[in-house]
Amino acid sequence: MKSEDDKGKTKTMFLSRALEKILFDKEVKRSQHAQLRKACLIALGKEACRYFGKKAPRKPKVAIHLRQDCFSSVQLYIKLIAYGYITGNAPDSGTPGKRLIDRIVETICNCFLGPQTDEDVQLQIIKVLLTAVTSPHIEIHEGTILLTVRTCYNIYLASKNLINQTTAKASLTQMLNVIFTKMETKAVRMVLLLLSLCLSVEMFYKHSANFRELSFQCSLLKEARVSLNGNCILERGSGLTSRGGGSSRLVEARVDDISAQESPHPPLGLKYFSSASPCPPAARFSHILQKDAFLVFRSLCKLSMKPLADGPPDPKSHELRSKIVSLQLLLSILQSAGPVFRTHEMFINGVKQYLCVALSKNGVSSVPYVFELSLAIFLTLLSNFKIHLKMQIEVFFREIFLTILETSSSSFEQKWMVIQALTRICADAQCVVDIYVNYDCDLNAANIFERLVNDLSKIAQGRSGQELGISSIQELSLRKKGLECLVSILKCMVEWSKDLYVNPNLEASLGQEKVSEQDVNYGKVLDSLIRRDSVNSMDSTVSSGIGSTSTQASLADDPEQCEVIKQQKEVIERGIELFNKKPKRGVQYLQEQGMLGDTTEDVALFLQQEERLDTTQVGEFLGENSKFNREIMYSYVDRLDFCGKDFVSALRIFLEGFRLPGEAQKIDRLMEKFAARYLDCNQGQTLFASADTAYVLAYSIIMLTTDLHSSQVKNKMSKEQYIKMNRGINDSKDLPEEYLSSVYDEIAGKKIAMKETKEYSITQKSNKHNVANEKQRRLLCNLEMEQMAKTAKALMEAVSHAQAPFTSATHQEHVRPMFKLAWTPLLAAFSVGLQDCDDQDVAALCLEGIRCAIRIACIFCMQLERDAYVQALARFTLLTARSSITEMKQKNIDTIKTLITVAHTDGNYLGNSWHEILKCISQLELAQLIGTGVKTRYASGAIREEEGSIRVFPPSGEEFIPLNLGILVGGTDRRMASILESVGETSSQSVVVAVDRIFTGSTRLDGNAIVDFVHWLCVVSMDELESLHHPRMFSLQKIVEISYYNMNRIRLQWSRIWQVIGDHFNKVGCNPNEDVAIFAVDSLRQLSMKFLEKGELANFRFQKDFLRPFEHILKKNRSPTIRDMVIHCIAQMVNSQAGNIRSGWKNIFSVFHHAASDYDESIVKLAFQTTGHIVVSIFQKHFSAAIDSFQDAVKCLSEFACNAGFPDTSMEAIRLIKHCAKYVSERPQSLKEYTSDDMNVAPGDRVWVRGWFPILFELSCIINRCKLDVRTRGLTVMFEIMKSYGLTFKKHWWQDLFRIVFRIFDNMKLPEHQTERTEWMMTTCNHALYAICDVFTQFYEPLNEFLLADIFAQIQWCVKQDNEQLARSGINCLENLIIHNGNKFCPLVWDQTCMSVVPLIRLSFTRLTINPSERGLSQLSNHSDETWKGKSFANYKLFGSLLIKCVVQLELIQSIDNIVFYPATSKEYDDEHMAAAQKDIFEADVNFDTENQGMYKYMFSKHLFKLLDCLLESHSFAKAFNSNNEQRTALWRAGFKGKSKPNLLKQETSSLACCLRVLFSMYLDENLKDSWNDIQSRLINVCREALSYFISLTSESHREAWTNILMLLLTKSLKLNDSKFKIHASNYYPYMCEIMQFDLIPELRAILRKFFLRVGLVFQIYAAENQRKVAEP
Repeated sequence: MKSEDDKGKTKTMFLSRALEKILFDKEVKRSQHAQLRKACLIALGKEACRYFGKKAPRKPKVAIHLRQDCFSSVQLYIKLIAYGYITGNAPDSGTPGKRLIDRIVETICNCFLGPQTDEDVQLQIIKVLLTAVTSPHIEIHEGTILLTVRTCYNIYLASKNLINQTTAKASLTQMLNVIFTKMETKAVRMVLLLLSLCLSVEMFYKHSANFRELSFQCSLLKEARVSLNGNCILERGSGLTSRGGGSSRLVEARVDDISAQESPHPPLGLKYFSSASPCPPAARFSHILQKDAFLVFRSLCKLSMKPLADGPPDPKSHELRSKIVSLQLLLSILQSAGPVFRTHEMFINGVKQYLCVALSKNGVSSVPYVFELSLAIFLTLLSNFKIHLKMQIEVFFREIFLTILETSSSSFEQKWMVIQALTRICADAQCVVDIYVNYDCDLNAANIFERLVNDLSKIAQGRSGQELGISSIQELSLRKKGLECLVSILKCMVEWSKDLYVNPNLEASLGQEKVSEQDVNYGKVLDSLIRRDSVNSMDSTVSSGIGSTSTQASLADDPEQCEVIKQQKEVIERGIELFNKKPKRGVQYLQEQGMLGDTTEDVALFLQQEERLDTTQVGEFLGENSKFNREIMYSYVDRLDFCGKDFVSALRIFLEGFRLPGEAQKIDRLMEKFAARYLDCNQGQTLFASADTAYVLAYSIIMLTTDLHSSQVKNKMSKEQYIKMNRGINDSKDLPEEYLSSVYDEIAGKKIAMKETKEYSITQKSNKHNVANEKQRRLLCNLEMEQMAKTAKALMEAVSHAQAPFTSATHQEHVRPMFKLAWTPLLAAFSVGLQDCDDQDVAALCLEGIRCAIRIACIFCMQLERDAYVQALARFTLLTARSSITEMKQKNIDTIKTLITVAHTDGNYLGNSWHEILKCISQLELAQLIGTGVKTRYASGAIREEEGSIRVFPPSGEEFIPLNLGILVGGTDRRMASILESVGETSSQSVVVAVDRIFTGSTRLDGNAIVDFVHWLCVVSMDELESLHHPRMFSLQKIVEISYYNMNRIRLQWSRIWQVIGDHFNKVGCNPNEDVAIFAVDSLRQLSMKFLEKGELANFRFQKDFLRPFEHILKKNRSPTIRDMVIHCIAQMVNSQAGNIRSGWKNIFSVFHHAASDYDESIVKLAFQTTGHIVVSIFQKHFSAAIDSFQDAVKCLSEFACNAGFPDTSMEAIRLIKHCAKYVSERPQSLKEYTSDDMNVAPGDRVWVRGWFPILFELSCIINRCKLDVRTRGLTVMFEIMKSYGLTFKKHWWQDLFRIVFRIFDNMKLPEHQTERTEWMMTTCNHALYAICDVFTQFYEPLNEFLLADIFAQIQWCVKQDNEQLARSGINCLENLIIHNGNKFCPLVWDQTCMSVVPLIRLSFTRLTINPSERGLSQLSNHSDETWKGKSFANYKLFGSLLIKCVVQLELIQSIDNIVFYPATSKEYDDEHMAAAQKDIFEADVNFDTENQGMYKYMFSKHLFKLLDCLLESHSFAKAFNSNNEQRTALWRAGFKGKSKPNLLKQETSSLACCLRVLFSMYLDENLKDSWNDIQSRLINVCREALSYFISLTSESHREAWTNILMLLLTKSLKLNDSKFKIHASNYYPYMCEIMQFDLIPELRAILRKFFLRVGLVFQIYAAENQRKVAEP
């Protein structure tokens, strides 16, 4: 109680002193304040008893008297309110529905009476009102708070005191801040309350068993939810949301479960934490604070829409100041807007309906500050409200901002402020991407992004300067801002896609693992995560709270869908463009593309809804008379609803969608359908008798509109004339005059036109007005601004209640289509800026933009765009352009630096663009030489003349010098100094280091990038070396350097790199300039030595690829110096790195292989020495490492052997080949274990494939290619190897081998010249044939099955040749082959043998029968001997061939005899019998055992019979020839050699002799006893024919030739036993008797005598004793 009394006394004292101060105030003592004095005295009197606070009725009296206002009174209320002595919550008895505080505030506000109010009082009023709004002890709402704000607003406008104005404005700002802060704070508290209740319920649910207590908590939660009504909206990511969202569903379920147990009503869902929760059917305020804020906001919007006075704006006018301060306050509200304001549906609707409409008018204001504020507000809306204002933002961009940029009459200030605002917009990546996604990728929206970029590009190019008439400084400023915006857009794209970019300078080198995450910029990653997790960077709010939130939907971001929509939009825009030119073509195009249906209803709907169509073309299209067009027009009209509309209104609706065509017939069709449709919709009307009436009236209204509103009509139609014109149109009756009069009045008041949005649309932006002076320009600008404002306002009001889904972009892939859309205008802007402007800022912006554009194109692999920007950058360096280097400026130097930077940072993505960059770097090196004072002649190495001197300038002035340096030739020192100064900076340390970093940094390029880099560096190097007089080796040096740098890359990457570099070295090494080639070969040597030091694992081929250029250079370059250098390089590698060489041996031997065929002794000598060293020494140590190249080594030696210029080398090479065979024989296991690429070769065959076969094959090549001595040595060595190592050969190896061997006899390989061919046959073939037979005999078992037939075939070939020696050798080999191996022949082999021999005998028959047409010999007998003296060599050749065949026949007959009876056996037999006959000691039982040595005992009768048949054929042929005397004479006369006529006596007798020996042997063979009868028959026939033929001979010499035949026949017959002899003698006896008449030699007569004696004895003509008696004398 004591404390309460003390508090009451304090209040009394405080109030008393305040009242006393009022009474003592001088102003109060005046008469007009009498009532105030009285009220204060009464109050002081009452307070003497009790404190003032409990006498409520006294307060109104004091407040009423405050209307008289005084300084002290207002000051009193400041303190009372501030200290909480006045709360004013009690109701005001004088004004029902209000509280006392409302009355107090109203009284204070009424103290301000306008400008005449005392300035101190104004200030105090401001203070007390601010105190009332900000005081935590009282609450004022709705009308009272609006009154407070309005009073301060009025004081600001009316006060003339600057301090009061400033204070009022500041107070307004503070009030608004408090009002909106209270609203947001209240919402947060309510959310905290709800969250705490949710957590409490969950806790009780887990830990409490008291169901009553839990139910109580649930009821509190439900009451909180109902009272809050879902009001608070929180930003995503806030602590409250994240804390409460996790358990909201759990709590909801549990609360509802518990509540369901207590109440039968369905539970209320806890849906306030979901941003997608449905909104209540009608938005409302859940708290009075929200309504207060909304009322204030709406009031300010309406204040900002008040129009200004006509004429030039006065900065001091209340209207302008009111507009400015309202906009400022709105801007402050928006900038500090909390989540409730930004998401609550009422506030969003307020922004749409009031603020956006206000901005549509203020956004085109001619007052710069108003315009600037409007732009600032728009930026804030774009930042915080864009997800709700999609359509409004489109209107702002399309109709205001971009139109101002495009309109030529807009002022510089307007353009400047717009572009300033765009600078802020373009600097936000999220905003830029959102604009593209939501507008350019929306079928129903304008292409804001595309239009923005195009407009900015035009400004950046300076194309608007002349139109505006602005100064050059202003134009430059605009250009800079335009470029800044474009660069910002590109930076946004780069920022948006930065996660896709890989900086090569942050990558680990040489294809190894990437750097650790600690080396990556943590801020960059964090920023990326934040941006991806949040909705966007400018608008981070979502609807996530409680209550009536905005119903704005947000679509998921789908880049693919956006791309599809964008393509569809482009198709639609193309179709609309075609329609506006040719409607039918446009409709057809859209239907073909699937964007428009085929039905008339689809087309009609398209014509109605698509506002971009040209209304004139729509009218023309609908009025066409074709069936399709009429059906579309009918569908179009049938879609219109005229129900309940009066006729003129219906006609307005009908005509607002298109412009009537000019042709009367088209209008007639349209009006006719309109009339029919109107009556269909209004069938209950009684005004019109028929549709004809409506048709005529519609026509007359159209005519009336044209008459009254056309400026071309001077004499306007009067109402009476109009009524008269329409008489009798209603079924011959008149329409009511009142009706027609009302129609006339309505049309006169408002013409029929298209709908307002089209009426107020801006004319084509491309139209440029020719403004004569500044005054006209301003006038035109004002007119256009008014038109823009009107259009924008109409559109804004039209979309104020519309909602469109907004997509907040999150995907990086959007950048690709964005850049695809914008790269062309961007490139144009940057190119123009660099080309025609020398301003450093402009150049810097252009270069930065190009750099960003290149980055984007690189990231998304857009090759065309990337190449275009890089080419543009390269062009402006002036290094590759045709411009003189003397024109180089600072911007060109900066361009060079930018190009180098691009190469350093974007190397992984440049691809083909490396070409332009490296060309510039190449030319930069030349410029650096000039800049440092070096003449133009040299770069990276001097070029020697033949005399050894260095030539400074080319001999001719016409020679092309890069960089247009021809001006230097003969130039003055001053000019040279100027040039050096202009390009001096290219030699600066920073540039040199930057260029060097490109090449040293190549190690950090990825696998594909380094290949591109190397490829184009090689191309540039070739360009440098193309000049015959000025080859430069800068790029070639760099190739060598980067080869060193990148040699440690993984082998897969290095092989791709070297594939390019190696090919380049191939070309450079063959350069006609020896200095260049020497540099290339030496560089290649150094690189190879370094590469070989690394060694190589088995089965890899990197060394082979690396050393291949040596092979190519030696093969293609014919310069002895270069070839010698290559050989020395390879020799050095072999001597120093032999232990590390693996696959490189192939290239080494390939190089030596090419050198082996050279004519230079030093080259061949060095190459052979090195090869010999490898074969003898290195193979001995490292044979297993060189197995893969063993074949190449043998091939190389073969090539040395085939070089005819160095026979000693050839012989030594063959020796080394034989030495290689030793390695194969001694180390077969190494060959078996080596797999390499011979995976399809069986392990057992690897020795053959990699060892023996190459050796033997190359020896065969030597045999086929070389001269006699070399090939003879090669042939000898080959067969020595066969004989020495053949035991290890497998069967199929022999098959492969003899395929090679038989190539020696291949007629296609033989020389064409007869002499060489003869030599070949007589030497090599002869030698080979004997060697083959020897090998066959030595290895008969493995070779017999498959080789015998081939050998026989080869022998046949040899026998058939027109070479006597070869034929004899063939026959001899055949004989030896059979004799040495016949004892091993089986019947099948004998069959094969006979089948081979028989054809030879038959084919060798001399076909000498002369036919009338044969070779012109038919008339030989009629010519004299002189006729043949001039015969050509062809006849002699023929005769030689015939003679060889005769010899071959004789040799074959002798060979058969030798085969059957062993060589020389028959001759010995004949000689012994002759000797016996001479001594007359012949006995019938004489026998010779020598026959057993032949093959007779191994042969079968069928084989012998075949031979006999052939022999008899030969004999018969010889007899026939010898008997044909005419033919022999013709041959002799034709020139056949010999002193006598040709004959075949030898063949005739030898064949018969052989036949007789065989038959007699078979006849005496006990093993053939079963066949004796057949043999006997054959023998008797042969003998009878022989004896008969002998008797018929007339020539003595011929009979002498048969002496041996008779002796053989008689001797063999005498050997027969008596029984057989008797049979034979009985057949021969008559012939023997006839023979007796001839003059026979004594030996034959002696044998014949014995025959007759034997006949007498056998036939018992006389006794044996008589025979002895006869023999004794």
